[in-house]
Amino acid sequence: MNKTIRRASVFALLLVLALLVRATWVQFYDGKALAEDNHNRRNAIETYSEPLGNIIVGGNAITGSARTKGGDLAYKRTYKDGKLYAPVTGYASQAYAPTQLEGIYTDLLNGTDTRLKTVMDTVTDRRADPGNVLTTIVPAVQKAGYRALGGNKGAAVAIDPATGRILAVVSTPSYDPASLTDANSAGSAWKALNADKEKPLTNRALRQPLPPGSTFKLVVAAAALEDGLYKNVDVPTDSPDPYIMPGTVRPLPNESKSAPCRNASIRVALRYSCNNVFGHMAVELGQDKVKAMAEKFGFNDQKQDVPVRAYPSVYPSGMDKAQTALSGIGQFDVTASPLQMAMVSAAIANDGKLVSPHMVSQITDSGGDVLADLDDSAGTKEIISSTTAEQLRSAMETVVKDGTGTNALIDGVTVGGKTGTAQHGENNSKTPYAWFTSYGKSDSNGREVAVAVMVEQSDAARSEVSGNGLAAPVAKAMMQAALK
Repeated sequence: MNKTIRRASVFALLLVLALLVRATWVQFYDGKALAEDNHNRRNAIETYSEPLGNIIVGGNAITGSARTKGGDLAYKRTYKDGKLYAPVTGYASQAYAPTQLEGIYTDLLNGTDTRLKTVMDTVTDRRADPGNVLTTIVPAVQKAGYRALGGNKGAAVAIDPATGRILAVVSTPSYDPASLTDANSAGSAWKALNADKEKPLTNRALRQPLPPGSTFKLVVAAAALEDGLYKNVDVPTDSPDPYIMPGTVRPLPNESKSAPCRNASIRVALRYSCNNVFGHMAVELGQDKVKAMAEKFGFNDQKQDVPVRAYPSVYPSGMDKAQTALSGIGQFDVTASPLQMAMVSAAIANDGKLVSPHMVSQITDSGGDVLADLDDSAGTKEIISSTTAEQLRSAMETVVKDGTGTNALIDGVTVGGKTGTAQHGENNSKTPYAWFTSYGKSDSNGREVAVAVMVEQSDAARSEVSGNGLAAPVAKAMMQAALK
């Protein structure tokens, strides 16, 4: 063989080896990534080749699958009462990545979760029958919150304090997930929803923390009682009125100038929502102690999964004393979601113990066999002592009986609560947020529920915006539905 032919042969062999190496690399290394790529049309074709599993509320499916007409996607997702349950389900779309429970349990709902495979499925390489997601949501409580919020922009969360079960996740205005399911029409719906200034796609209950205002005073009071700064909720506090914030000439004003806020006890200060008391209290404790208590309740938690990942509620660091005073009344850079403030009330109602909040009880295979029980895996943490919790419950009940939360009173139910009106905007120029966090315990059957409500915007005049006027009636409706 001459030199030219030999070199050509070696070069050809190297090319063949390079092709083999590349094919092997794609098959065994890049294959998984290519198969899971969102732009791989085969994934969508496979996902929607059969009906999906369902999300269950109150024993009934609130999702379904419908046969499509033409195209290569045989089925599309359908929703029952889509606007009502959108903050729970999210959407499964032929065009966009799934969200909320649809996104978290994609593999279970489309049958690719390995736990669903039978021996025969493995042998035949057949996709398993899809599983189902059983939620903790109670239809009556969800509907009560949605109806009570009405045309207002806001959100509400209800939790069973003893079990951590989330009974309702409400966000308004809402949207119909069905408008995003069909690839042929999803694009125009997506543009319209994102252009809507009311932001209906935002899950305000879990994923939009805002200044909590005076509802945060419960956290400051808990820190003061646990620290021993005050022995109980009825001893006078060393609280001047007016209270000039440290390093400034600016007083921290109270909503009512006639309220008995000078040296008021925690009970009286919660009843009248005395800013001077809790601003001064936060400074006396120091931001580190307030932050430690806030974090015990769940603030600053970057991994708050229910199982949807909630945006972290924030208690800031690095403040001066004036800023610490403002943080004591739920202002400055303090933010909280309705979920977070419901967790505060739930822990207080449950003798100081917080059961991990969750809105899925079980996931099952197509035959109903349980693959995972989320109720059993819910952890419990002691946030405050039972004595402190009892003290705070007593003070919160005073707020509802004789204070700023009277609109939450329910016959036959022991109700405790705290109102909040959070200022925001440059020089507090924008309409305040109205808050109410509460718990209710039935006097007849002993059942309990914790509810937090935030009204971000309403038709009420600025002077009429209050936690008692706007948020407490929503909480009342939800508590009544939960405790029937």
